[in-house]
Amino acid sequence: MSFDPVFTFGTIAAAALIGFGVSHAIDGTPSRSRVPTATAELVALTPGSFEHPQPGEFLRDNHPVPAPVAKETIDTPLEIMKFQVTASDYDRCVSDGACKPADSRLVGNVPVTGVSFLDAQAYANWLSAKTGETWRLATDVEWAYGAGERFRADIEGGDGDPADPARRWLAQYRNEAALGRKADPEPRPLGEFGTNSKGVADIAGNVWEWTSTCYAHVTMTSDGVASSLSNCGVHVVEGFHRTYMSNFIRDGKSGGCAVGTPPDNLGFRLVHERGGFLQAALRRLGLT
Repeated sequence: MSFDPVFTFGTIAAAALIGFGVSHAIDGTPSRSRVPTATAELVALTPGSFEHPQPGEFLRDNHPVPAPVAKETIDTPLEIMKFQVTASDYDRCVSDGACKPADSRLVGNVPVTGVSFLDAQAYANWLSAKTGETWRLATDVEWAYGAGERFRADIEGGDGDPADPARRWLAQYRNEAALGRKADPEPRPLGEFGTNSKGVADIAGNVWEWTSTCYAHVTMTSDGVASSLSNCGVHVVEGFHRTYMSNFIRDGKSGGCAVGTPPDNLGFRLVHERGGFLQAALRRLGLT
């Protein structure tokens, strides 16, 4: 029998996918992907560029200013979970001893809530180890790209006066109030908030999502020179609008760095990095 390396590696890939329970359509379109302990339907986003307000706190000559807008580019196809990680999926990680129980005791086909950045990171690490693939939190830029028309940046208060910071805070509260957001604490079943133009579900619903992007404090001079200080004890949280939370916070209403009305719930969805599976399969066979 002749040895066909393309067929053999393809067969290895298919067998490993079946073993892991992960499935993708051959033409690259999103399909329901299943791992041994969790279900994840992925949406594949094509590369592209977009204008994006930068995350963080910005000061020019010691005056708070609105975030600058930069052109961001997604260079390679981006696979992101269509839905947020569910309570039942997260419970499997808890059962394996890799995740701490969520504060919320909801079960089933609803997003897991009552989880911190540290919890979300633990789940991503567990899922990656389970599947031999790479699962991770999205960056702020990736999340915004997937959110499309539903992305809303920080609630801005305009240019601020260091001598009277209360004026800017009040402007932020007024701007958020004008958006008409109301408290909505009860997590809903997956899909209750519909899908956006890119096919990603429940964006900007009542479950806000952790990202991997650290909080940044950026100082700029009038001639455009900027310096940035990152605080990775605080991460960007995306939802009805972008905000920031300390890594250990599980309930947005209990504290953190949120501006205005705090998030109703804290949850997350993950990005899947293509290619991680085949590399893992080849490593297991001693071929890399």
